[in-house]
Amino acid sequence: MKKLAIFTICFLLAPVAAQPLAAQTLSGCTKTDLQDPPRSIYQCAGGVTLEAEAATALGIVEREADDRPTDIELSSDGLYIEITPGSGPFQIQTPHAIAAVRGTVYVVDVTDEMTAVFVREGEVSVSRADGSDTVVLTEGLGVEVAPGAVLETRRWPQARVDSLLDRFGR
Repeated sequence: MKKLAIFTICFLLAPVAAQPLAAQTLSGCTKTDLQDPPRSIYQCAGGVTLEAEAATALGIVEREADDRPTDIELSSDGLYIEITPGSGPFQIQTPHAIAAVRGTVYVVDVTDEMTAVFVREGEVSVSRADGSDTVVLTEGLGVEVAPGAVLETRRWPQARVDSLLDRFGR
């Protein structure tokens, strides 16, 4: 009887545990879907706006007491982030990097091989996922974080910036 109960519980919980993080998991945020290009905008408490490409896999890791997200996990595709200056700490965690800010506009793009971060406005601190090798990006600068590669900040060519921002209708 015990084995049947354990099996039943595992069977019922398996679909929940097997679900990947997806853009739809951002409870507490108001979602608006846009089509050209396909993406979802999440207006969250405390001056946090997240714009996710249609296939983006993300979820909230931590929240403040006022329901303002402070820590987002992003495991694939692109996310355009706007944080109201002075609204408090905020960071994006990816398999390769941590991008932390206090108020800015930036994009984080994740592939299997690397995480790219580009700052449109403000300042972003980017480090490896383990917190090592921190660099600071300002407006117009980007960095690619990949295992074994040196973190090198550079001004991205306009064509690359345009291509990235086009993915968010900008």
